[in-house]
Amino acid sequence: MTRILPLHQQIRNDIEAQIRSGALKPGQRIPFEHELMKQYGVSRMTVNKALTPLDEAGLIERRKRAGTFVRLPRLDSTVLDIPDIQIEIETRGEAYHFEVLSYAIRPASSDDERELAGEGGRVLKIEGLHFVSDKPLALERRLINLSVVPQAEGVDFSRQSPGHWLLGAVPWTHVENQISATAAEAQTARHLRLDAGAACLVVDRRTWRDRDRVTTVRQIFDGASYRLIARFDHG
Repeated sequence: MTRILPLHQQIRNDIEAQIRSGALKPGQRIPFEHELMKQYGVSRMTVNKALTPLDEAGLIERRKRAGTFVRLPRLDSTVLDIPDIQIEIETRGEAYHFEVLSYAIRPASSDDERELAGEGGRVLKIEGLHFVSDKPLALERRLINLSVVPQAEGVDFSRQSPGHWLLGAVPWTHVENQISATAAEAQTARHLRLDAGAACLVVDRRTWRDRDRVTTVRQIFDGASYRLIARFDHG
C-alpha cells in the first residue's frame, strides 16, 4: 500500500527533482515562499520546513529580501552520474523491459541490510534482469531502505526498473560507485545467457539523500554489450 508523504516532504521532493533534472538551473530563483504557499495550499512554516533541508544540503541559497536560488555548482561536485539504463536503451530506439526474479520485504538481517537500514529497519530486496529487446543486458541485485523510501513498497517493478523509479521519486545527493570486472559464475551466466567464465562488468553503487542511505545495488553487465564511460569536464 502506497504511503502519502507529509506535505513538506512532497514540496521538498518536487523542488529537488526540478533541480536534479535541470528544470531549475544553477542561479535561477525558485518561487517565493508566498507563491509556494499558494501553489501547495500550505502554511509558511510548512514551506520553511521543506526548504531548510535543501539549504542544508547545499542545493539552494536563501538570500535575504532577494528570494531563494538554486546554488551554483561547487568545484568538488560529483562528476560521475547515475546512468538510467531504461532511458539509455530507449534513447537508442531499442525496446527495454525489466523482469523481476525475486522480491521480498523484510526486517534488515544481513550485514549489508543493517548497514543500509540500521538495526530494526526494513528493506525491500529485489533481484531482476534488464533486457534490450529479448536479450538480457544486466543482472541487478538491489536493497532499498524503506524507512527513507516507504512509497517503494507500493510500486510495481514489473512495469519499470527500481533504478528508473528511484531516480524520479527520490533525487539523490551523494553517490559512491565502484567498478570492477569479473568472470560470470554459473548462476549469473545462466541469467545473462552467457558461457560460464565470460567477462562481465560489475557496478556496485550506494546512494544517499543527505545523511540517509537510500539504496545499495550491484549490477552485473554482459561485458560484450555494455560500456561505462565517465567524462570529466574541466572548468
